Amino acid sequence: MRPMTKRTFFLLAVTTVFLLTVSGTAQAQAAVTTHSGSLADGATYLIEVPANWNGTLFLYSHGYVIPGSANPARDVGDPFTRFFMLSSGYALAGSSFATTGWAVHEALPDQIAVLDLFKLVVGVPKRTIAWGHSFGGLVTAGLIQRNPERFEAALPMCGVLSGGVATWNTALDGAFAFKTLLAPGTGLEVVNIANPVANFQLAEQVLALAQATPQGRARIALAGALGDLPGWFTPLSAEPAATDFAGQEMNQFLWDQQVDFPFAFAFRAELEARAQGNVSWNTGVDYRRQLNRSIGREQVRALYEQAGLDLDADLKTLNETARISADPEAVKYLERNIVFDGEIRIPVLTLHTKGDGLVVVQNESAYKRVVDEAGHGEFLRRTFVDRAGHCAFTPAETIAAVQALINRLDTGRWQDVDATDLNNAAAALGPGFNIFGTPQGVVPVPPAYIRFDPNRYLRPFDSLTEE
Repeated sequence: MRPMTKRTFFLLAVTTVFLLTVSGTAQAQAAVTTHSGSLADGATYLIEVPANWNGTLFLYSHGYVIPGSANPARDVGDPFTRFFMLSSGYALAGSSFATTGWAVHEALPDQIAVLDLFKLVVGVPKRTIAWGHSFGGLVTAGLIQRNPERFEAALPMCGVLSGGVATWNTALDGAFAFKTLLAPGTGLEVVNIANPVANFQLAEQVLALAQATPQGRARIALAGALGDLPGWFTPLSAEPAATDFAGQEMNQFLWDQQVDFPFAFAFRAELEARAQGNVSWNTGVDYRRQLNRSIGREQVRALYEQAGLDLDADLKTLNETARISADPEAVKYLERNIVFDGEIRIPVLTLHTKGDGLVVVQNESAYKRVVDEAGHGEFLRRTFVDRAGHCAFTPAETIAAVQALINRLDTGRWQDVDATDLNNAAAALGPGFNIFGTPQGVVPVPPAYIRFDPNRYLRPFDSLTEE
């Protein structure tokens, strides 16, 4: 998969991993003891303990690693946050996970193995907090569900909190609509992908051709709307106006081209190999109903009208096209790796950008739903940042969330978790942390927490609710 990496994943890398250089104004922090090595299954680990360790350990779960890519151990999301955490006396730890791709099966035991190792080489923490980005947010939620006795709190950031089954079902909805309306007869595969590279390249070719016509752009928007794809792509850009439907569609095209299509049309194959079959289905899904519930419904209707297309006819085509059934044993694998039951009894604070097109912000609604159904809503608080991009947080925004979670543990009550309080806390950290990495370098960015309540997740599936 190397040939498509440089072009396709440049913006993904910029928005998911802050490749920032440590600020020249930062003062030397306290001495840090580092432990590293390999676990029994080949995963590597990294543990960092400052000389002024306060007894709290943060266990970091990293994001999705492209199958076959370099997979080093990581214990924090960016160097600025690392500097703050170690300087403040927190210990950091994390593993690489033994494999790349949808490595939940390896990630959960590997992370627990790191905790066991920490006890041996450092000591028993007074409290342990799980945190992680993106796929690592899913792992974080999985860790506290599978091993609740090992953690005192959790901070899933931009996490895949709808769970594995719902996430890949949603990806199937968009891919199914794209193929049915824009690529019939091309041989494009949406499940049981035999050649991931060729399949992805075919999808990209069809996407580029579709983007060149009003009819194609309307259908791209429809496919995106079935997964609540936001019409906002570049993190430090202004969000397109509510009626700027063309601008929204252009951003959705960029999400597809640069970020989402590799997962839908290539990386799915890695999961299918793990699960030994197709993990997704759309039997029984009414796409007319899904569009009516989508955040993109008005945009789709407007673009269809401008293009002179019959939206009802396309929805009829989608609803009458032969559906895709999942392989039951493969679904069971994905349920184990993982869906959520809402049984949390420790404080969980989540963080998400509003304009996330890889892990849409509605994931937060899915997780809240299962937590509320389980009767544990008092343990959960959600926070949102008014910015496009996946995991597009400043170090200051991340640290403000950490401070709010620590305060909850210290006081036993949720305090200072509304947008104003979090923005004030982030701003108080100063210009050295209120920064964002771009292709042109590091730029100053004010904190952007907002009050926000995302729509419901379009394809719910968890251990309590089946479709």
